[in-house]
Amino acid sequence: MPDIKQAKILIMATDGFEQSELMVPKKKLSEAGATVVVASPTSRMKQDSIRGWNEKDWGESVKVDKNLEDIDPSQFDALVLPGGQINPDKLRVEPKAIEIIHAFYNSGKTVAAICHAPWLLIEAGLIKDLNCTSYHSIKTDVINAGGKWRDEKVVTDRGLITSRNPGDLDAFSAKIIEEVQEGKHSGRRQAAE
Repeated sequence: MPDIKQAKILIMATDGFEQSELMVPKKKLSEAGATVVVASPTSRMKQDSIRGWNEKDWGESVKVDKNLEDIDPSQFDALVLPGGQINPDKLRVEPKAIEIIHAFYNSGKTVAAICHAPWLLIEAGLIKDLNCTSYHSIKTDVINAGGKWRDEKVVTDRGLITSRNPGDLDAFSAKIIEEVQEGKHSGRRQAAE
């Protein structure tokens, strides 16, 4: 069982991430001792930061540590996907983002998505037959993709963690730490790459 203090966590996001859904897990995972890296697509690397959405307007910027093109999933223990409406909608059309999600999932590593980020899991073909949750407005999307949607703070199925909204961030962050410390998760249906 790996110690969270030895873990390396990737947060994948772009402009329009829901501010608290990136900032809170980043802070809690860092405070627990994990190394946290924020990565964004090539198109965003003209700048060294991405800008959050804070409920009803643009929020703070977050420093980007790596370009998605430079990410080697084998160097990380978990993947965190913040929500917001804009961020996952932009990322799901990025082939490298979907490739990274597949690599984490297929290797049995923890994958955590909150709010609208399950759109990325749908795009990656991962939701079918899995217990999960999401922001209520994409419940139908999740169900239509074959997910077994539940209205709970945090739902975990073989190391795939989902949560509904910023009100669930404490439970979401705690579950990421727990699942990382459990190690790799077996028994997953492999996603086609």
